[in-house]
Amino acid sequence: MQKRWVEQKVQDLAEIEELRQALKIDAVLARLLVGRGVNSFEKARDFFRPTLEHLHDPFGMKDMDLAVARIETAIANHENILVYGDYDVDGTTSVALVYSFFKKYHSAIDFYIPDRYKEGYGISSQGIDYASEHGFTLIIALDCGIKSIDKIDYANSMGIDFIICDHHLPGDTLPAAFAVLDPKRADCEYPYKELSGCGIGFKLIQAYSQKNNIPLSDIFCYLDLVAVSIASDIVPVTGENRVLAWYGLKKLNDDPCKGLSALMNLSGRRENFTITDVVFTIGPRINAAGRIDDAKHAVNLLIAETEEIALEKGQVINIKNTERKEHDSTITEQALALIAADPQLISRKTTVVYNQEWHKGVIGIVASRLTEKYYRPTIVMTLSNGHAAGSARSVLGFDLYEALSECSDLLEQFGGHKYAAGLTMKTENIPAFQQRFEEVVSRSIPDELLVQAISIDAEIELSSIDPKFYRILKQFEPFGPQNMAPIFLSRNVYTYGSASTVGGKHLKMTIRQDKQTFFNCIGFGLGDHLPLINSGIPFDICYTIEENTWMDKTSLQLNIKGIRTLQTA
Repeated sequence: MQKRWVEQKVQDLAEIEELRQALKIDAVLARLLVGRGVNSFEKARDFFRPTLEHLHDPFGMKDMDLAVARIETAIANHENILVYGDYDVDGTTSVALVYSFFKKYHSAIDFYIPDRYKEGYGISSQGIDYASEHGFTLIIALDCGIKSIDKIDYANSMGIDFIICDHHLPGDTLPAAFAVLDPKRADCEYPYKELSGCGIGFKLIQAYSQKNNIPLSDIFCYLDLVAVSIASDIVPVTGENRVLAWYGLKKLNDDPCKGLSALMNLSGRRENFTITDVVFTIGPRINAAGRIDDAKHAVNLLIAETEEIALEKGQVINIKNTERKEHDSTITEQALALIAADPQLISRKTTVVYNQEWHKGVIGIVASRLTEKYYRPTIVMTLSNGHAAGSARSVLGFDLYEALSECSDLLEQFGGHKYAAGLTMKTENIPAFQQRFEEVVSRSIPDELLVQAISIDAEIELSSIDPKFYRILKQFEPFGPQNMAPIFLSRNVYTYGSASTVGGKHLKMTIRQDKQTFFNCIGFGLGDHLPLINSGIPFDICYTIEENTWMDKTSLQLNIKGIRTLQTA
């Protein structure tokens, strides 16, 4: 599928020039900074030199004083504390962080992860019953709970207090918990709203440490867990998250906790992990525990205190990840075949598929795969506890949650955000839902949103890419949502020699734009362009710039994201 190339508009030229002169850098780099809101020397200094001193005061978060005081009371009175979290990466890293920290100061503490299949997402009645039966009087809920109004009422009726640490958007009414930590609540003036669930957990232990004169250096050892949560939960890498991710990645690469170290070794890679590396190597392995078996395995790995235990737990999770990939591959093939066999499904602006035999733990991944293939709002469903349970994914710019809201009368429940959601419905409602969802999306989605876009930051000549340019560009890291690796456009380039394919579908070539400038390139999944570019005609490319190390020699290469000629533009 040919993608749209969208060139970003140039910002205020005077502002760019002023920043260029202040920093003494290339105008293109100044433009990139201004596009990220970095439009002064002071902001650039903070951007390029993040420091832990830039972290906000945790007591600026609504209810933080109540949360810390309640934990202090629980520890003083030897109460049993239960740390409760979701079964995904953000949830399990949150639990590992908060549990590990408070375990140092309080022995009567345990953790609980709900079963994805028996209990579902968020606070469950079973989890509260477990707490009651085992004498827990305080539950610290992480990465969930902001909409669990009835469950918190149930816990209150049993004499169990809740501290909710969530980062999802609250409903109109907050649960009646002892404390609700969520920067997105309307009455919270905390200056940064986009923390991950694990980030909220980190702010909790930061506040507790400040109040109890614990050196902050004692909590920085958990920043590798925070970085993994930021990467895997796809939250913006801006503001406070950028500081946490920068230091968290440093910790991950220099001195990771035993559990993460085991996963890094099992992934076959050991150093120079980026946000992207975490997303594709560490995150899926942690997620696999809850998708295929029990997410408690992930927490036990992340809190492991010895290399031997970490390796043992890591190998179990690695096996689960292999199973996950097998389910993923099989179900994706079945779903694609289902669509291909139905002309009506192919012609729609949505994809809604159901098979009662599909594994619930991977339908979200499959939904993402189908979205990549057909690039339209997608829902994949399977049978779970007598209902159709689904995972939904959207395309850039389209509010999936709003579309589901218009179908809410056909749903038992749904939740999520603009680009991803979960839902359940009666199986007999599936045909009506398929039709309604198609109608809602068709009348509200602009056609251009159904064609994937490549957002191009700037047009440059290949000759402008030199070691100094790349050295400064590299300091834009860590890359992630709202601070993505810049994509550049260069026009009228030619292959130098013949291009070839590797792995059957990936393009490998050397290109030139003048007689002096040559760059090696890799284009993943772009092998179809081989005959065209080997014909000798000029073409345009959009790409990111990266380092490639081969035979102990490191050089710059272009990672091609798109190719076009006059015929394909």
